[in-house]
Amino acid sequence: MSQLPRAARAAAVRITFVSLGAFTLAFGSALGPLASPAFAQAAAPAAPVTPSPPPPKAPPEPPIPTPAQVQASTAEAKRLSEGFVAVAERASPSVVQIDVTARDEKADLLSHFLGHAGRDEPIARGMGSGVVFTADGAILTNNHVVEEALTINVRLRDGRYLPAKLVGRDPATDLAVVKIEATGLTPAKFADSDAARVGEWVVAIGSPFGLGYTVTAGVLSAKGRGGLGMNAIEDYLQTDASINPGNSGGPLCNLQGDVLGVNTMIVGRGQGIGFAVPSNLAQRVAGQLLKTGHVSRAWLGVSVQDLSPEIAAALKLTPGSGALVNNVAADGPAFKANLRAGDVIAVVAGHPLKEAHDLIRETIAREVGQSIALEIIRGGQHYGASVTLSERPEAAVEATPAQQAAVPQKGMGLIVRDLSPDQAVQMGLPAKPLPVLTQVAPGSTADRSGLRIGDVIIEANGTPDPNSAQVAEFAKGGSLLLRVKRADSYFYAALKK
Repeated sequence: MSQLPRAARAAAVRITFVSLGAFTLAFGSALGPLASPAFAQAAAPAAPVTPSPPPPKAPPEPPIPTPAQVQASTAEAKRLSEGFVAVAERASPSVVQIDVTARDEKADLLSHFLGHAGRDEPIARGMGSGVVFTADGAILTNNHVVEEALTINVRLRDGRYLPAKLVGRDPATDLAVVKIEATGLTPAKFADSDAARVGEWVVAIGSPFGLGYTVTAGVLSAKGRGGLGMNAIEDYLQTDASINPGNSGGPLCNLQGDVLGVNTMIVGRGQGIGFAVPSNLAQRVAGQLLKTGHVSRAWLGVSVQDLSPEIAAALKLTPGSGALVNNVAADGPAFKANLRAGDVIAVVAGHPLKEAHDLIRETIAREVGQSIALEIIRGGQHYGASVTLSERPEAAVEATPAQQAAVPQKGMGLIVRDLSPDQAVQMGLPAKPLPVLTQVAPGSTADRSGLRIGDVIIEANGTPDPNSAQVAEFAKGGSLLLRVKRADSYFYAALKK
């Protein structure tokens, strides 16, 4: 995201002052005394002098705040600050960081050194956030965080790092549920997103760019945002609280610390525009995923559009009178209730509609098989209709890549081989047979410590420039402390069986 440029304009005002008094005095002194009656009669009358307007008064200096006023303002600011602190303290225990591995479609930069024999495969890593949904380990996050995952690991606020498995996902709303085996979890409390008010303070918590438990604040900018073309079901909360990659799946909270929404995406062409799935919708989806592994959504069987001013005028209606039906699905619920193209759905279950998106929101908030009352405008006349909602036909959710075991099968989960001296030199290393990682077992202690294929071990258990045989011997002791070089960076990794 980039900052918007600022433009500044300066306007110059030219003011010309004319002193008629000085000109008159000079003229009079050249002709002699002006007391002569003859001269006075012959001289042209002097033009009237318009007095210059008085200069504008300078604005009064603002009063200096009294010590009591300063103290009161400081106390008010501190109370607001304490409110944000309370949100972070209450909500953070229910927030998790999610680490995933996936197949890397890009060619590995070291492939010409390492090859890809056997099961070697370039691995990409990703990161997101999540919300503890149940005390027994169900975690709500975004579908796009986990949809390509080979392994999923969850880092809890208390430091535990646990493998997770995918329970189910819903691409239509970009939501998913994963499960860990853990106790002592704090489920998040969810607010009623329908009752949220535009303009109220909100707080986002997550791991932007891997910076865990980052807290940002803003306001609820809008509700019911749709038509973005990102997902099949769009009914977003909009916020200007700072949201970045890694926040996906984390909570958007109110000042009570309750979850108003699940942060989902940002607008790349602007700042301060982020979107979250409303808590009411997120809870319904998560509940169904936990129960059945998939989502069943109510369907009316129509496609609709807004009443533009031009279309409304042609129909002799006012804009915002409802949702205009432009197609009715054959044998769908609306078809069976005798709705047809050109009808305007004005009211659903007693709730007036202003735009097409209102109908989608009203429909998906209900259960399959539920009957709802509609008010229809057709030919300028108002009619009533009752429709029994059926299940929304949706494409089957594509299978995710086969998740690999998220626990080590044997040893520490890494395989190394020695670089040749020439290969080491080409990588900017000493001409020695240093060990390079060729495999990292997903979910193993090597994986959880952050090691990747292509990492070069330059120190093992205090021994500099080891070879692969030495690393294997050290590993027999059940623990390794490795100093690793990755590209131009260095880091330590501790492994234990």
